[in-house]
Amino acid sequence: MPVSRSIGFVPKLVLAPMEGITDAPMRETLVRACGADFAVTEFLRVSQQPAPKHVIEAKVGAFKDLGVPLALQILGGDAGLVAETAATAVELGIKHIDLNFGCPAPTVNRSDGGATLLKHPHRLREIVARTRAAVPPEVTVSAKLRLGWEDPADIVRNAPEAAAGGASWITIHARTRMQSYQPPVYWGRIGEVRKILGGGVPLIANGDIRSAGDLEACSEITGCESFMIGRGWLANPYFLRPTTTDRAMTPERWLTLFDRLSERCRVTYGRGRDARGLLPRLKQWLGYGARGGESVAMAAFPRAKTAQTVEEFLSVIREISDGMPSRLGGPQ
Repeated sequence: MPVSRSIGFVPKLVLAPMEGITDAPMRETLVRACGADFAVTEFLRVSQQPAPKHVIEAKVGAFKDLGVPLALQILGGDAGLVAETAATAVELGIKHIDLNFGCPAPTVNRSDGGATLLKHPHRLREIVARTRAAVPPEVTVSAKLRLGWEDPADIVRNAPEAAAGGASWITIHARTRMQSYQPPVYWGRIGEVRKILGGGVPLIANGDIRSAGDLEACSEITGCESFMIGRGWLANPYFLRPTTTDRAMTPERWLTLFDRLSERCRVTYGRGRDARGLLPRLKQWLGYGARGGESVAMAAFPRAKTAQTVEEFLSVIREISDGMPSRLGGPQ
């Protein structure tokens, strides 16, 4: 009997879910800037019981209309509870479900979630299949995997199991759980899976795509046409724009993005300028830029990370802006 799957479309550029970072305000801010055509929520953890409607709504957040489709990501090892949660999400209007089999966090793994399921290929199939059966055919059910717990070669067993369960597409982070986010990435393993599956299930490549050159190299090695990007877009949401000038992160652009995130946080959390710890979030975002080698962020971060208020933090960026010629003629 053929596997039921919904693949009416396959996203090309996906904003990755990053726990504790890409909540609704950050997703909305990044999607508008980076040009992603699909986004995924931070994971919704399901352990003892299916998630009720209000919990699902809180995970999706205030900004449901991103202008691009949004998938609810569910994490859990109990196939029945995951499937029930997916069915409830569909009642709320969710049209895309993503299943997390890749989170490397020890607290998650000890509770039978995320990457620990990579040790049990048959369970991947069961969770995907139960979820697929619980939602209408037009709802997509995708799976996010790492290469394996410890051995990158495990992906050639695990990905076919997710495909057999009816996954609409499979996103593969090209590292093992034991690597966490440490180098290297093994894009070639994604290419192996693509050959094994024979094109029957679309693949989305993920891991260390931080420049247009990285995207081109990843495509050549994996054969993929779709990509999930996280830290690369945090470091520079404009890095895939057509020209060098368009890609430049000027101080003005950082300020525009920070103002946008601030406003979205106020809408969502409603606690003034410092809504939901806004200052630490701004520092975290600028830190991703600095670690990613973005020049403005590298110049600003040593001082900005010690700021005591949002205004003090933003003033550091403005001072750098005053001392640097604009390459764009103003914010974009």
